Amino acid sequence: MSAAPAYGEDKGGSAGPGEPEYGHDPASGGIFSSDYKRHDDLKEMLDTNKDSLKLEAMKRIVAMIARGKNASDLFPAVVKNVACKNIEVKKLVYVYLVRYAEEQQDLALLSISTFQRGLKDPNQLIRASALRVLSSIRVPIIVPIMMLAIKEAASDMSPYVRKTAAHAIPKLYSLDSDQKDQLIEVIEKLLADKTTLVAGSVVMAFEEVCPERIDLIHKNYRKLCNLLIDVEEWGQVVIISMLTRYARTQFLSPTQNESLLEENPEKAFYGSEEDEAKGPGSEEAATTTVPARKPYVMDPDHRLLLRNTKPLLQSRSAAVVMAVAQLYFHLAPKAEVGVIAKALVRLLRSHSEVQYVVLQNVATMSIKRRGMFEPYLKSFYIRSTDPTQIKILKLEVLTNLANETNIPTVLREFQTYIRSMDKDFVAATIQAIGRCATNIGRVRDTCLNGLVQLLSNRDELVVAESVVVIKKLLQMQPAQHGEIIKHLAKLTDNIQVPMARASILWLIGEYCEHVPKIAPDVLRKMAKSFTAEEDIVKLQVINLAAKLYLTNSKQTKLLTQYVLSLAKYDQNYDIRDRARFTRQLIVPSEQGGALSRHAKKLFLAPKPAPVLESSFKDRDHFQLGSLSHLLNAKATGYQELPDWPEEAPDPSVRNVEVPEWTKCSNREKRKEKEKPFYSDSEGESGPTESADSDPESESASDSKSSGESGSAESSSESDSEDQEEEKGRSSESEQSEEEGGKRKTKKRKKVAEGQGDGSSSDEGSDSSSSSSESERTSETEEEQVEPASWRKKTPPSGKSAPVAKEISLLDLEDFTPASVQPVSPPTIVSTSLATDLEGLTLTDSPLVPSLLSPASGAGRQELLHRVAGEGLAVDYTFSRQPFSGDPHMVSVHIHFSNSSETPIKGLHVGTPKLPAGISIQEFPEIESLAPGESATAVMGINFCDSTQAANFQLCTQTRQFYVSIQPPVGELMAPVFMSENEFKKEQGKLTGMSEITEKLTLPDSCRSDHVVVQKVTTVANLGRVPCGTSDEYRFAGRTLTSGSLVLLTLDARPSGAAQLTVNSEKMVIGTMLVKDVVQALTQ
Repeated sequence: MSAAPAYGEDKGGSAGPGEPEYGHDPASGGIFSSDYKRHDDLKEMLDTNKDSLKLEAMKRIVAMIARGKNASDLFPAVVKNVACKNIEVKKLVYVYLVRYAEEQQDLALLSISTFQRGLKDPNQLIRASALRVLSSIRVPIIVPIMMLAIKEAASDMSPYVRKTAAHAIPKLYSLDSDQKDQLIEVIEKLLADKTTLVAGSVVMAFEEVCPERIDLIHKNYRKLCNLLIDVEEWGQVVIISMLTRYARTQFLSPTQNESLLEENPEKAFYGSEEDEAKGPGSEEAATTTVPARKPYVMDPDHRLLLRNTKPLLQSRSAAVVMAVAQLYFHLAPKAEVGVIAKALVRLLRSHSEVQYVVLQNVATMSIKRRGMFEPYLKSFYIRSTDPTQIKILKLEVLTNLANETNIPTVLREFQTYIRSMDKDFVAATIQAIGRCATNIGRVRDTCLNGLVQLLSNRDELVVAESVVVIKKLLQMQPAQHGEIIKHLAKLTDNIQVPMARASILWLIGEYCEHVPKIAPDVLRKMAKSFTAEEDIVKLQVINLAAKLYLTNSKQTKLLTQYVLSLAKYDQNYDIRDRARFTRQLIVPSEQGGALSRHAKKLFLAPKPAPVLESSFKDRDHFQLGSLSHLLNAKATGYQELPDWPEEAPDPSVRNVEVPEWTKCSNREKRKEKEKPFYSDSEGESGPTESADSDPESESASDSKSSGESGSAESSSESDSEDQEEEKGRSSESEQSEEEGGKRKTKKRKKVAEGQGDGSSSDEGSDSSSSSSESERTSETEEEQVEPASWRKKTPPSGKSAPVAKEISLLDLEDFTPASVQPVSPPTIVSTSLATDLEGLTLTDSPLVPSLLSPASGAGRQELLHRVAGEGLAVDYTFSRQPFSGDPHMVSVHIHFSNSSETPIKGLHVGTPKLPAGISIQEFPEIESLAPGESATAVMGINFCDSTQAANFQLCTQTRQFYVSIQPPVGELMAPVFMSENEFKKEQGKLTGMSEITEKLTLPDSCRSDHVVVQKVTTVANLGRVPCGTSDEYRFAGRTLTSGSLVLLTLDARPSGAAQLTVNSEKMVIGTMLVKDVVQALTQ
């Protein structure tokens, strides 16, 4: 992070020697801690003019918030610092404001103008934070401001800001739903974004605001499917869930006629994918069935979704695996669903919370797709360390998977579980045994005998649960189990659990004809203890009395009247009502109605045996993996899973004229269209006019470069250093493009003047082809060629312009720039130099001119546009030459060009405001720059081994311009030349955390020595180290400020697989360098 140096330096100096560290104060959470004193101290620190104190105060405040402390009373002191110049302080202030803006709305509204200014900040993190704070102020009056901010952010060149705009959309919608139409327009625009960073967030906004607008997804469906693998995990879950619902409305059910999949003539097109996923028995099953309707043909877009989500089953995120699993369960043919089983079983090794959710879904799946999980039966065995809820869910799955083949194994497991000390788990096991007995008739008697044996268990809860389950099993074959009913009757003296006693009484009453002698005696005992029984038992005593009265009135008439009299005056009104109702029903009287004659039929009617079913049986109507499925109740915001359509909707709605995921074709198309324009005789002025008159070209190229860096930002490291690194990387790639473009324009000019020959025109065509291979948009070329075209406009008398141009375009290590003549052909010099030095190289391949040119890694970058500079255009390049004033400084060449009609006087550097550690050696003042003239100056910048930008002022006699130079990480070092043994020795010292390794695959265009060396040295200012093997490349350098070694090793195989290793004690620099080099090599 770019904050790291500032953090390390400020931390020690900001706190006084006697000042306590509140962030680590063990008493800070105590009841008697002096919070008011600490807050006063923080307020004083926030009111000072020292950025270091403010930064320390903000760190402490954010730490308090992270620990759950209330820091809302600091809001006024914090909000004043939102306009602070220090970028680190500003970031932390925005973090605080996002947390408390909703609570302190009035105070936040006072600073709304500052937030609006923040939306224009050059730093993407500040722009995003300002939008986040603005959307956190839940006040209806600022809805128009929020809407305007979201619309602007949706067009921002930074994907991170566009992502934040997508996050703000649901907030604004919840505040004012009348803005829905305008928000849908923004969502439609963001859905067309090609950046992976934005995709997940905008789909989430779509789900919140307009999930019914499925038409917005049509054109973006294939793009979302193809981007899915590169989206961050949170976005993958959201997109998969949305695409599941989309597919259910747009494709036919693959299960409607599965038997014909093998007979489908178009199946060969997808065969390679399907055959891998299908089970071995699918062909046999298909041949035995007869087609009922016309053959099912899977839509190619349906197959695209299944194919692109399948690799995500290997994701490290349990949520992503679960999302893909539910998608396959709801959308895939039965033969292919099995692939999810292994991935779900893998998740059972995760935390108990994850296990709980996964097992809930597995329990639902295992009811309909039992065969899918049968091979993994042992994975669901219960461990003694599992929490109770996990044990019960595993029991559920084991019961669902039980069949005649594996039931002996399952029952042996259940016997072990019954001896557990966890009583809830034991009760669930007994119920599971009952379900197994119900579902598999062959083991019913075995299970019943085992449950009867449990009746002698010492634990009353075990006995009670056994009684309840036995009661349900006996209802299936009551005539054969009279002995068991007698045994249960004897237990009424011992069992005190109300449910168990009630179950025994119901069994005796229901089958009293099987135990005619015992039943009256049980009623006699129950009548004695009637008043002390629980309500559920009392109701069953009344039932037993009524049934015995109807079947054996001689013995039980008086007992029944006694029980009914006791119940008539019971405290519970249910029992009183039941007693009165029963008396009128069974005891005939003069007023007795017709019901009395049918009392026996009412009480002793044959009752169907209970079906013991899984509690997960009907849960699959909820989308798996959803909160509603987990709760088995529809949660707020749940979107129903649509039914499959009867007829397939029109698939052409998903057709796009130009495939959105193939960016290359778009670029080539644009280049072909614009080629005739650039090949005109007046082609020099063309790019300049185009770049000036088309402001969208700049934003298009910026968004492209920021889009390419989006994958790096999605790696969950959205800190400032990553952002700055990506800036450097995108600008660096633009600069290399610019260099090729300048060569092209220069060659074209030489040919026009009659100074070039065949070889120079060939070189021009080569450089143009290489620039097209670099895969950059033509808009970027227009923008980068622009400074060269300004120089063409200089009068012939000004000799400094062509000299400066030659220095920036030639790749010679020449330290006397004034002596270079523009007329000397650079190609001849480079080639002869290559020939002379060929015998000195350390590789077998001959040197190429580009190999000898590490002196100009990145091309020119714009420092000040001529429009903003009122005619003064300023570019800069990193010359990679030692700076004469201080060897620790990076040498930067500043190129000035005056395109105005008046001379510019007194060009110099104003007093810079730099972050700690960064210093600048100013260039000598340029007294005057005439109209049309150009000049070059050299300045040194000590970046302190960080990619933080150096901000300073360029001043003339009349104006001041704020400018910023940010170095790519490769420019912070200088090459070191060492032997192979020295390299290995130093590398051995820099292992462990000082070693960063990355695997990559080199494209075919990057397999030769000179291409690899050129790309590495273009990215980083490193020197080549000799190596004994042909497939290994070594480079060495030292950071300019601290002199820390940076060693780079590339081990490339002939197959294209390669491993990049960077060894450096500067871990941040090493990490950033790895990313840059990998990007350069894989492009």
